[in-house]
Parts: sequence; C-alpha cells; structure tokens
Amino acid sequence: MAELPRIISVDDHVVEPATLWSDRLPGRYADVAPRIVRAPMGEITFLGGKLTVKPGSEGNPTDWWYYEELKRPLLRVDSAVGVPRDEVTMRGITYEEMRPGSYELGARLEDMDTNHIEASLCFPTFPRFCGQTFLEAKDRELALLCVEAYNDWMVEQWCGPSNGRLVPLTLIPLWDAGLAADEVRRNAARGVHAVCFSEIPPFLGLPSVHDPNGYWDPFFAACAETETVVNMHIGSSSKMPSTSGDAPPAVGSTLTHTNATFSLVDYLFSGVFVRFPTLRIAYSEGQIGWIPYILERADTVWEENRGWGGVADKIPDPPSSYFRDHVWGCFFDDAHGVRCIEEIGVDNVTYESDYPHSDSTWPHTAKLAEQQMASLTEEQRYKVLRGNAIKLYSLDFDS
Repeated sequence: MAELPRIISVDDHVVEPATLWSDRLPGRYADVAPRIVRAPMGEITFLGGKLTVKPGSEGNPTDWWYYEELKRPLLRVDSAVGVPRDEVTMRGITYEEMRPGSYELGARLEDMDTNHIEASLCFPTFPRFCGQTFLEAKDRELALLCVEAYNDWMVEQWCGPSNGRLVPLTLIPLWDAGLAADEVRRNAARGVHAVCFSEIPPFLGLPSVHDPNGYWDPFFAACAETETVVNMHIGSSSKMPSTSGDAPPAVGSTLTHTNATFSLVDYLFSGVFVRFPTLRIAYSEGQIGWIPYILERADTVWEENRGWGGVADKIPDPPSSYFRDHVWGCFFDDAHGVRCIEEIGVDNVTYESDYPHSDSTWPHTAKLAEQQMASLTEEQRYKVLRGNAIKLYSLDFDS
C-alpha cells in the first residue's frame, strides 16, 4: 500500500487557557466570570454517569474553574495522553501536570506532527461539549459574553496562527435559537464552518428537533446558509447513557454510542432535512458500526407504520435516503464498522484521535489506522482519514 495519508482528526479537545475569559470580559465580571482558582481536591463520586466533586481543605493542589456558583476541577481524564493507563483517574490536577499540548498551541502542533495528524477539530472542556455550562448559568448577559469570548479565542488565538491546521469549532447561546443563528453567521463571516450542538436538546431542558413550531429552524437555517456543520459529541446532552444509578462507569462507557443513535433517528424522522436540504450534521466519538441497522430499521418503520407513526406527512422518502447527503459518522476504534463501511457509505465516515482524552490513540494513531484499515482500498483510506473531512468542513487542503 501507499504511504498512509496525513490524518485529519475531527474529534480532539482543548483545555482552555487559564486567562481565556479574564482577558476578554469587562472587569465588572471579575468575581463571577470563569477564572482559575487553586485549591485542594475534596470528595469525588462518579455513579450512573454523573460526576460530583467538591473542593477540600487538604490534599493534592488542583486547578479549579470558578464561574458564578460553579466549581469545576481540572481532572487527569481531561489531559491523559502520555500518562500510564493505570494512572488515568478522576483525580484533580494543575496545568503544570498536563501535557502542554492540551492547552498550548505550539506544543499541540508538535504533538500532532508526532501523531501523523495534519489538522484537528477541537471540542471545548470547561464549557462542556456544546456549551452547557453557559446554558446553566444564571446571568444570561454574562453567559452570552462568555460564548462570544470563547469563540473569539478559538478563531483568533487557537486556530488563527496554526496555518489552517487547527479547525475552528464554535459555540452558540443554546438558550435562544435566534441568538444562536446570529452567532453562527458572525463566525461564518470569518471562515468558520463548524459549530457545536447537543445530541438530544430535551435532555438539557430545551425543545427537540421535532418541535411543531420549528424552534431550532433559525439556527438550522443559518447553518445551512453558511455551510456550517452541526457537530454533536457524545455527552453533549449532559446525560451519558447507563443502565442504573449504581452501574459502574464502564457500563456507560460501553454504551456511549447510544445517544448518537437516538439523535440520528430523531433527525431522520424530524423533517429537518426536508426543510433544510443542505444542512449537514456530524456525530463525534459515536463510532459507526451501528449505523446500517438503524437505517434499515428506520426504513422498515417508515414503510410499515405510516398510518400511526406520525411521520407520513413530514418524511416523503425513506429515512435512509437522507443519510448520504446530511450525516457523517466518526470513529477511532470500530473494527465492525470498518468491515461494513460500504453499507454505511465510505463518503460519510471520518476519523479521530481524541487527543488529549483517556481514549486517545496518541501517539499511535497512524499505526492503529494502518492496522484498522488494512482491508480498505487506498481510495477508501484516503476518504476516511482525510478526504471526507476536507469536503465536509471546507478545508484548504488537497482534496
């Protein structure tokens, strides 16, 4: 086979620099805006997919994000690359204990070179995967300023000096679809083609994509108009799947794809793709092996249950027919998905390295890609590792 193409990872993460918001927000917000405070780590529990942690009076120093009444520690799982697997836990850490590439531009580009990665799309950490932290805040005026400040930093300081290697992924004010549309257009005007969104908005207390009044239509219209891809990371509904409140984290980790599965079915039956024929959505870290069955099942339900299924007037064609032009999946470890990639559609699959999280394949992403895709043709490998992402995100690389 030819040399492995340079990879474009569509799911990585950035730990925000400590002064991101304090450098950009008015001084009157100094005591309530996001800021770093160093304090010991206190009690921590993680059950049923929910993390609960509090500062303590003694123990290892930890850097905490303080924002209004929220106190959120930096955790080893936020920056796990380069750390032995057995040492990757929920313990608190400081910036000095992280790999610098987690939050420094130059170090990140060096780590990308080590990992055969040419370009990377990075999700946030403190705001959470689609900006839920700001949705839950009390002061909406401040929250909007925080969203705008994050996007300005993402475009101007994280991605701007990277020569196109870091791909901007922005946030929206989730609490207002009109403001969300405005923010999409503001960022599209400076070359942004990717925005974060929730897999399942009702889990955040927001209207669903089935809303009869088209609550999200202004947002979707702005994305379609500006060729902005709607990116939904697992966990972007603040509800990781699990089976019971006392299930260990491994249960939820095994089931992480299910929110993406539920979300895809929502979109296929919502009529959103009918109303916005150029809208594109992407699922990050959801893997891909489940997709053929869901498309098959959705078509069966559409065909056999049109009388009572509630979609006959919204979906004129089989649900699977909307997948090819509207939906992209993403994987880093899915042997079954690779085996059935023709059923999924090789043009609808992208790749990731998940740097710097505990699941990350860094620094062995290229080696694993060679192994995982040994059965694919060179054309298929090129599309999955690079070509599809270039087209999807309008990137200025060879296509």
